Amino acid sequence: MLEHSRRLWLSRQTTGIAALVLVLCVTVSALVLWLQDPTVLQGLRLAQFDQFQRWHPGRDTPSAVQVVDIDEASLKAYGQWPWPRDHLANLVEQLNAAGAAVIVFDVLLAEPDRTAPKAAAGLWQDSRTSALLQASPDPDKHLAGVLASSRVVLGSFLSNQITAAASTVNAADDSGKPYRVIVSGTGAAASWFGEFKTAIRPLPLLAASAQGEGAINMASDRDAVVRRVPLMLRQGAQWVPGLSAEAMRVFLRQRNYVLRSGPAGVQDLRIGSVSVPTNASAEMWLHYGAAGTVRSIPAAQVLAGKLASQQLQGAIVLVGTSAVGLFDLRFNALGQLMPGVQSHALALEQMLSGQYLERPAWSLGAEVLVLLLGSLVVGLAALASPFWVSALLTLSLLSALAAGVWYAFALGHWLLDGINPALAMLLSFSLASGVHHWVSERQRSWVRDAFSRYVSPNRVAHLMAHPEQLQLSGKRQACGFVFTDVAGFTSLLESCDPAQVVTLLNDYLEGMLEIVFRHDGTLERIMGDAFAVLFSAPVVQSDYRQRALDCALEMDAFAWAYAQRIQATGIAWGHTRIGVHCGEVIVGNFGGKAMFDYRALGDPINTAARLESVNKYLGTRVCVSQAIVEGCSGVPVRVVGRLLLQGKTLALETYEPLITADPAGRAAAAEYDQAMRLLRSGQARAALTQFEALAQRAPTDPLVKLHLQRLRAGAQDDLIVMSTK
Repeated sequence: MLEHSRRLWLSRQTTGIAALVLVLCVTVSALVLWLQDPTVLQGLRLAQFDQFQRWHPGRDTPSAVQVVDIDEASLKAYGQWPWPRDHLANLVEQLNAAGAAVIVFDVLLAEPDRTAPKAAAGLWQDSRTSALLQASPDPDKHLAGVLASSRVVLGSFLSNQITAAASTVNAADDSGKPYRVIVSGTGAAASWFGEFKTAIRPLPLLAASAQGEGAINMASDRDAVVRRVPLMLRQGAQWVPGLSAEAMRVFLRQRNYVLRSGPAGVQDLRIGSVSVPTNASAEMWLHYGAAGTVRSIPAAQVLAGKLASQQLQGAIVLVGTSAVGLFDLRFNALGQLMPGVQSHALALEQMLSGQYLERPAWSLGAEVLVLLLGSLVVGLAALASPFWVSALLTLSLLSALAAGVWYAFALGHWLLDGINPALAMLLSFSLASGVHHWVSERQRSWVRDAFSRYVSPNRVAHLMAHPEQLQLSGKRQACGFVFTDVAGFTSLLESCDPAQVVTLLNDYLEGMLEIVFRHDGTLERIMGDAFAVLFSAPVVQSDYRQRALDCALEMDAFAWAYAQRIQATGIAWGHTRIGVHCGEVIVGNFGGKAMFDYRALGDPINTAARLESVNKYLGTRVCVSQAIVEGCSGVPVRVVGRLLLQGKTLALETYEPLITADPAGRAAAAEYDQAMRLLRSGQARAALTQFEALAQRAPTDPLVKLHLQRLRAGAQDDLIVMSTK
């Protein structure tokens, strides 16, 4: 006995040590994975940052930044791009006259004007004509003269491709530049930059006349979303400012950039009195407003001299394009497609307002600390505590982490990664809970495991009485089906706090399911805000059609009252659409040995789902098939018509119950029935007259409006052909 006890004790000690080692290995593995930062984790982290921006966008406040858009209409009015230099000179002159402080070109002017007379001189064999063209004024010189009398920043593009238009540099000589970059701090700032080999620059004639020159390069991530703008780049050994930074330098009439770095890379970039926090590579995070973009003016409006007085007085004006053919459209963090120039405009707005998104220098250390401590605490708790205790602790820690990173963003505009620490805690909890479950709870009840797969009370009770039916099988059976869905639920999720919507949804589902179970219905499945209900399975119900219709009507009454109550609080909760049908299907357990899926398979259940959806077209809330109506009594209905659902060859007779939660505005039943009889008997003209009279008395009746519209369009009967699902 003592030997047995000693062996049991040793076994438990060995298992405990092995479990502890497992938790430590999981923690270390999570740390290594965090250090490697694979693409998947990068994507999740960036998705978190994007979602935060959708929930809490930046303030759209008036600022001294404006975009002049070379849009499709402007190209149609003034010709395809590139425009003649005289157009650009006129554009600059119009902007100067409007009081623009700085004009910034987010386009490349790297080639001579193709429309210049000199460019066409060589095409003429007549020497006299060629000589006249050669002697004509040079549009590039004209534009250079206009630029020289303006404060203009031109765009360049850095790359690693050697092309005829690209230039290279070999020395760190900034003497000819209109700016100077001063690097301060303890870190080697240049080591955090990828060096570009070549640059496509403006024509030397134009570059010499401009006040500044900045790179138009973007900092797109792997998913092509623009979340950051580079403020400083490297071409060889030379510093090259980004277009946004150069525009701000010229606007503030400064010469110096001060790049402050530390051991973890660049910390911020100072331009005069403006200090911009950046990431390690001198990229500025963009905080998109609710609109996503900065205000813009069509270039054609500027060229036509139609600017309002003082509209651009003292503004930084960026010239860019939204034309699809010029390939400068990008996705922003809000999921919107925007012109690339908008990213530079937004960066300038943030510099002027002093409102920045930032990943603080201490964020990496804080994230590592939370990852290590959270993973260890959760793992050890899962090993030593009952499941519900460790699960509650894990949920609490995850909630605290989520709240912390959210409030850091909302209040401090800090971008903190909550994804990696959360995944580490979940992984540690999952593995440690699995070990704990394997060690302490290996003896489980087979019936308890089976019953945990079902949620409907009538199904559980039936299985307890007939456990032999716990097998993968199916049988033919006539059943009734009710499908429901909440209109506009996706839009509600996008416009409201998801936590609030989830609470409302849970209350709604609880009330609806109470009705289902009160009518002895079986919950077949829940799909977010929608669900399907099954009648006459597993227990056969001879009155399944009556139960299905009565259940649908009670659900409609509850859903209508619930929507009215929620809408009174200012939340746009939609009405519930319901479809009811019946027929013979295969009912049973489907799936695998690990998890049963009890459901019905067959065309009738698909038809019920389609009837729910067709309410959107009909304007009704409850749509019932003839097969259901024929088995019911005491429920007045009116005919909708024969629906030919998409993909079907036979029309389905459908009805709308008259006992609904909102009878107001409905036409008198007798008059409506008379109009439908005329329509169904082929007397379309008489039916049109009847429906027009009904529309006068019941203008909000959806079915009256539907048939009146159909008759006016030439319909001759009540056959309604659905072109969509």
